[in-house]
Amino acid sequence: MKKAVMLFAEGFETVEALMVVDLLRRGGVEVTMASINEDDWVVSSHGVNVEMNSTLGEVDVLSYDAIILPGGMPGTLNLGESEAVKKAVLAMNDAGKIVSAICAAPGVLGKYGLLEGKNACSYPSHEKNLTGATVSRDPVVIDGNIVTSRGLGTAMEFGLTLLGLLEGQEKENQIKDAIVYQKLA
Repeated sequence: MKKAVMLFAEGFETVEALMVVDLLRRGGVEVTMASINEDDWVVSSHGVNVEMNSTLGEVDVLSYDAIILPGGMPGTLNLGESEAVKKAVLAMNDAGKIVSAICAAPGVLGKYGLLEGKNACSYPSHEKNLTGATVSRDPVVIDGNIVTSRGLGTAMEFGLTLLGLLEGQEKENQIKDAIVYQKLA
């Protein structure tokens, strides 16, 4: 069974986070929702309280196959200011594991220098934070071990893409069928 850890900071974007967690869990991926602080509950940018499975300090990130950063404000800013997040993301990247971010959060990867020479996407007003990247307008961009996505409207495709990378195309297609997924033109 593949494993992913999603890092939650106060002010995360509710749907970007929880849709991805749901899709991955439906596909058999063990997902740990980890607070970047010592909080058992983290509040989204729209006031939704979500109970965590763990804290970042309690998890061995290198035991995971993927790390996921949801967007949202001020959640993305909180992620980018955390030394623990930086250490975790860089360790995962150095190990060649999947490093993924959606909405404004790909800018955190840019801040850490992980997008240099890569293709990446983000929420339109945050494209300036994709330091070193060639900016794409595709809904999801995979470049090596880095996966980025543009925002709430692309969260389903982002989650399904991560599922395909972790569990294979057959499992991704199975979940697409189960949820009656229809790609919009």
